Amino acid sequence: MPTWQEEVRRCAEAHDWIAAMRIVDHEISRAPQDMDVHAWRARILAWSGRLAEAEGEYQGILAAAPNDPDHWLGLASVYSRESRAREAVQALDRAVELDSKRADIRVARAAALRALGDQREAKAEFRRALDLDPTNVDGRAGIISLRQETKHELRVGGNTDLFNFAGANQDEGLTLVSRWSPHWSTSVAADGYHWGGLDAEKFVGSLTGRSPACGALTVGGAVAHDNGVIPREESFFEYDQGFKLRGHSSLRGIEITYGQHWYWYATARILTLNETTLLYLPRDWTWSLSLIEARSHFSGTGAEWRPSGMTRVGFPITHWEERRLGGNVLFAVGTENFAQVNQIGEFSSQTFGGGMRFQLTRLQDVTGFAAYQRRSQNRIESSFGFTYGIRF
Repeated sequence: MPTWQEEVRRCAEAHDWIAAMRIVDHEISRAPQDMDVHAWRARILAWSGRLAEAEGEYQGILAAAPNDPDHWLGLASVYSRESRAREAVQALDRAVELDSKRADIRVARAAALRALGDQREAKAEFRRALDLDPTNVDGRAGIISLRQETKHELRVGGNTDLFNFAGANQDEGLTLVSRWSPHWSTSVAADGYHWGGLDAEKFVGSLTGRSPACGALTVGGAVAHDNGVIPREESFFEYDQGFKLRGHSSLRGIEITYGQHWYWYATARILTLNETTLLYLPRDWTWSLSLIEARSHFSGTGAEWRPSGMTRVGFPITHWEERRLGGNVLFAVGTENFAQVNQIGEFSSQTFGGGMRFQLTRLQDVTGFAAYQRRSQNRIESSFGFTYGIRF
């Protein structure tokens, strides 16, 4: 007859978290002081994405049994999944104090140090793990990952817009994002547009500064050979700040972004104010809500403000080894895009869309999207496109 641990493992392999939790809760009712059973409950909570509850369970275990390195290792794994690398390192420091000869603890500590950006100490810790266990696969993979640490991401993509009232639009772009240090990064992009038999080109550049305490600030601008299709010049800034929430089972964190973007067309000036709130939900789901206020001023007319908004839900679909597949769906109302002259002016719209992202390897991914927009005056726009990204 299988043991309850074997039954829990079987349920976990099938992702039947309800059944696994039922078994563990039954064992806890029989032996409420057994910390090993509580540790199984903490693992199930973590595996099922209930990270805040898993953290609380591990904290309770450590209050009763503070000298077991496995419990500190479990707590550190929860911190790592919550992107709390510094706290993960602190928990693993305690685990190392309790048992400095375990390669798995050394590997976990090295991974947390790598997440903090301390590559030198991470490499040394991976080597300590291999000294303890030369056959350790994770330690060897960690050393290789540090050799392959990337600074740049190159993305190429294309987009097509189809209308029931005009010919199709096409555009394509090439973007290079470079992270020079944990605090500074740059982005440069070149885009081409083809609309109504006219061609236009645009060059975009931006600089981002980051601080763990203060968030991220991006400033940039664009210049273009507009040909009457796209803005002649643009400038923008964006401030981004995230907040991690502890003790919440239904909300892991919040990210708030505010930005302003100025567009100068041949015959119009546009200012947009953008506010976005992104909620990080359990099991790697996300939900964002964006509001945009646009101030339009055309030659010979007064200025006016027009609102629009968008909401998007992102979710994981499946994963195996390095490969991951995720998706998103969105709904928007108003005027969502000011890149082309046919998308400014007096019209209302509703947009339905979605996309998918396929992580091919650690260094490559492909994204695709499609959207359907209903405008006033029975006008319809359908859009679809893709991007391919590689890191080096």
